[in-house]
Amino acid sequence: MNEVVTELYDYSALRSLNEATAFVPELTQPVVVLGGSQSSDVLEPARTSELALRRRRGGGGLVLLQPGDVWIDWWIPADDERWSKDVRVSSIRCGAIWRDVLAPLVHEEVTVHEGPLEGDVAHRVVCFAGKGPGEVFVGGRKAVGVTQWRVREGVFLSTVLPAHDSHDVLALLRTVPPGLAKALDHRVLSSFGVDPDQLTDGLTRVSGPVKVLRPKLIS
Repeated sequence: MNEVVTELYDYSALRSLNEATAFVPELTQPVVVLGGSQSSDVLEPARTSELALRRRRGGGGLVLLQPGDVWIDWWIPADDERWSKDVRVSSIRCGAIWRDVLAPLVHEEVTVHEGPLEGDVAHRVVCFAGKGPGEVFVGGRKAVGVTQWRVREGVFLSTVLPAHDSHDVLALLRTVPPGLAKALDHRVLSSFGVDPDQLTDGLTRVSGPVKVLRPKLIS
């Protein structure tokens, strides 16, 4: 694929923000989001031609975001007390916010992965196929993915609780690594019976004082 991939956010504008900000994007159509260093060659062009294609900054593999997902990102400036120079600490703190909001709403154990990145390297082409610092598990299965982008001005933490099964993403890949389908076994929003607005309201409240923006990133 030789097309230019549009960036998901205006990252220059993000870097200029001087107050902590929570972004709750509104999606009206599915979008494939590539990881910061990921080539679009992993995708099968004939299967993605009708989809919006974007790139985020930060680590991790591609993710298929769809309407109904609980998607919330935080920008934390470097002079904010919630900022940490430790990459892992930043992710774990982010996951802890999700844990504190989800735990009273579900009837299973909610945990945050505090260890290193785990999982088959070949499976890292897709988000939700591994286990990374700060990611949230409910009943032992992954529920919330976490990635981050760090610059001198602050850290941008991206999180999502999918509303849909991630197996749809397999059809978009040029090559599917063995075992990837099994590795993509994760929880979805409907399995908790929780209102998405209740979740986002709780997340912005528990994360502390933040300005809340609800951008329409995909037109």
